[in-house]
Amino acid sequence: MDAPGGTPPTSNPARMPEADAQLYLHPQTLARLGTLELRAKHIVEGVMSGAHRSPYQGYSVEFAQHRPYVPGDDIRHLDWKVFGRTDKLHLKQYQQETNLDLVILVDGSGSMAYGSRSFQEASGMGQIVGPHGSPNWTKFDHATATAAAMAYICLRQGDRVGLVVFADDVLRWVKQSSAQGTWRQIVGALSTQTIDRPTDLPRVIDRVLGKVTSRCLFVLLSDLFSDPEAIKAAMSRLKFRGHDLIVAQVLDDAERTLALSEEAPLIGLEGEPQIRVDPRAIREAYLEALARHQDAVTKAALSFGFDFMSLSTHDWLGPPLSAFLARRNARLKKAKMG
Repeated sequence: MDAPGGTPPTSNPARMPEADAQLYLHPQTLARLGTLELRAKHIVEGVMSGAHRSPYQGYSVEFAQHRPYVPGDDIRHLDWKVFGRTDKLHLKQYQQETNLDLVILVDGSGSMAYGSRSFQEASGMGQIVGPHGSPNWTKFDHATATAAAMAYICLRQGDRVGLVVFADDVLRWVKQSSAQGTWRQIVGALSTQTIDRPTDLPRVIDRVLGKVTSRCLFVLLSDLFSDPEAIKAAMSRLKFRGHDLIVAQVLDDAERTLALSEEAPLIGLEGEPQIRVDPRAIREAYLEALARHQDAVTKAALSFGFDFMSLSTHDWLGPPLSAFLARRNARLKKAKMG
């Protein structure tokens, strides 16, 4: 999708110098996020490492209950003592202790290079340019700040965190780990530049699922400027494999409102040609098209039981993220209590 004015795209996914950790964990952000918990819906319950108890019933660790045998079950787990007493086949079920595996997916495609807010204002730290050399706070900057904050929360809990930066393919990959130094690896991977290519989310999800063996909570940070059917197909793959997903759409306020009063260039950030338009002439149609697109991706996420949140590059990271996670945790606790 074309973006009005703003930061030009970069053409190469070259590795930049490792970003300052303080850039991504501003004290105001940490003050709000440092004590929050991320819980994967229907996957992990609990707070600290070793105390996460999976609702998925396995066959190891701690006995939980019996359930009736159904054709296709593994007969190695039949309880023959129960069969001797009742003449009915029952399986032993066990409750597995597990850690939360968080995998953060950050969109590094060309459209994420757009930003209309100055980096100095957005960072709150007096820096004039960001880690990628841009004077503006881009959608990619906002997504990487969110990713770093979420990774910090989970690593502090002792959980495993992985990261994928992607466009039409995987650009950077940090495997899930809770080892010391993982967060620094993640921050380093987030210094990848955006590239002037589109997003191919289904392809990326297939690549990721080919290497992920445990059930995970995925967080997708993207402007979602892709075909809604492609986004829905990617969500379907995650749902089919039993994963949970938080969809976080990152948009700039200029994209939300097209609040430009004069003729301006629309710069194609993913290889499209530049054109000049009068925003006043197209604003109504643009806003209608954007609303239809957002409605489609929101409904797709909710139809699979996934969470959806909207992030603005003009908002501080801490308040909306902490409010969303608080609502999510409260809802999961309520569902658990019945």
